[in-house]
Amino acid sequence: METQLNLKAHKLENLTATYNELISRKNEPVSDSNGIYTRYKNPIVTAKHIPLHWRFDLNPETNPNALERIGYNATLNSGAMKWQGNYIICVRVEGNDRKSFFAIAESPNGIDNFKFWDKPCVIPQIEGNPDTNVYDMRLIEHEDGWIYGIFCTERKDPNAPKGDTSMAVANAGIVRTKDLVNWERLPDLESKAGQQRNVALHPEFVNGKYALYTRPQDGFISVGSGGGIGLGYVDDMTNPIVDNETIIYDREYHTVYELKNGLGPAPIKTNKGWLHLAHGVRNTAAGLRYTLYMFMTDLNDISKVTHKPAGHFMAPIGSERLGDVSNVLFANGWVKDDDDTIFIYYASSDTRMHVALSSVEQLVDYVMNSPVDKHTSYDSVQNIINLIDKNKGLY
Repeated sequence: METQLNLKAHKLENLTATYNELISRKNEPVSDSNGIYTRYKNPIVTAKHIPLHWRFDLNPETNPNALERIGYNATLNSGAMKWQGNYIICVRVEGNDRKSFFAIAESPNGIDNFKFWDKPCVIPQIEGNPDTNVYDMRLIEHEDGWIYGIFCTERKDPNAPKGDTSMAVANAGIVRTKDLVNWERLPDLESKAGQQRNVALHPEFVNGKYALYTRPQDGFISVGSGGGIGLGYVDDMTNPIVDNETIIYDREYHTVYELKNGLGPAPIKTNKGWLHLAHGVRNTAAGLRYTLYMFMTDLNDISKVTHKPAGHFMAPIGSERLGDVSNVLFANGWVKDDDDTIFIYYASSDTRMHVALSSVEQLVDYVMNSPVDKHTSYDSVQNIINLIDKNKGLY
């Protein structure tokens, strides 16, 4: 018996050593760069980064075989912000039970050594209408002094036929906090759309109102007449009814956002305009392909899109292509540092979190000076020829 206990204690010691090595591993930039951003070698958060005391009962009397009691499948689609000098990501953690929840992971440098806080976030429920599943929170520090979290709340469709266990309703759930620990639940967003996904809050008031970027759709899966990036206004976030919701960036045939088109995190303000990071979805013979793209809106009129670089900004490469939902990049968090470095936090294939670094200067240059999509192969060739002609005598 004593030998068995020693073996089990040794197993837990090995688990702890392996875990501590993982979360303290130094991350290195990848040398192959397009000059727009720099990827990093290792994912920053994976399911293996989940703390051991969330997974194992560490008491040998109640877990004599040192078995994992609660399993986790993925860490993905994280909101992000700077908090008390450190870098915070609000991770969507998916358990083996298919339920997602939010948990805060913190890093001193934003590229490695991410460690989860002691406990996951506790999101209050709306009485009589609990969330079945929650995911993909955007964190926004608003000028009103609150930190808002806007996330997707999923519930079973009450109109589903008997025996149908897949029909669902998606909407924007809203919480706010001052400390990232105590969350106040506000009512869900109300809009004229059938359902909402990928909603983000503009960080500043617009004519005294809260501005919300939306993605209206007709159903849980089908975007129907929606699927583009909308913009609407709310008078009071404690009564979030969207007025005047209009599409400012629609889907478009034979583009990276022909099927679905949604905003990622809240935009970043620059002296040239508001930088936006978004995701676009197109169909392929291998299934849906999610990539990231960028655009800019006017500094004084956020409904006016001023620059639209052609194609994707970032797409899955190498091992990023493989996972629970393959061939997917998704981002709903980025951080602009005081020196204008931008940390882009993105998930690959609904499985793991990564970081890429850029700067305001690089991204503004990219957005403002990249060719636009003229929507034909002929015009794409003309863009290339124009660049070749510009480079004559330089190669």
